[in-house]
Amino acid sequence: MTPLGAKIRELREQRGVSLKEMAAALNVSSAYLSALEHGKRGRPTGFLLHRIIAFFNVIWDEAEELQRLADISDPKVTIDTGGLVPEATELSNRLAADIGKLEVEDLRFLHDELVRRSGRKKA
Repeated sequence: MTPLGAKIRELREQRGVSLKEMAAALNVSSAYLSALEHGKRGRPTGFLLHRIIAFFNVIWDEAEELQRLADISDPKVTIDTGGLVPEATELSNRLAADIGKLEVEDLRFLHDELVRRSGRKKA
């Protein structure tokens, strides 16, 4: 599941809206919406994201959060390590090979450490 998919599911559950009801309102199939929630589809288009925001009738901070989550919810990431140090290529390949073997707490640790060391605020 992607961060955006988790948020969409959370909003649906908070409002008591079924997947089928939301899909019909957005004029997409329930299979597509389910795949979007589960990270089996890429990020939605900007147009669909705006329709999702309107569907949930969210404004300001919540709308910005949905946009931010969409930006970090590509389930098929490509990392270009060309021109970087060999350690960057090794890390990228090891992460690609082993990410499914890591526990949630390990993922949180790696995420927080990366954010801390890169000097950016937490995503």
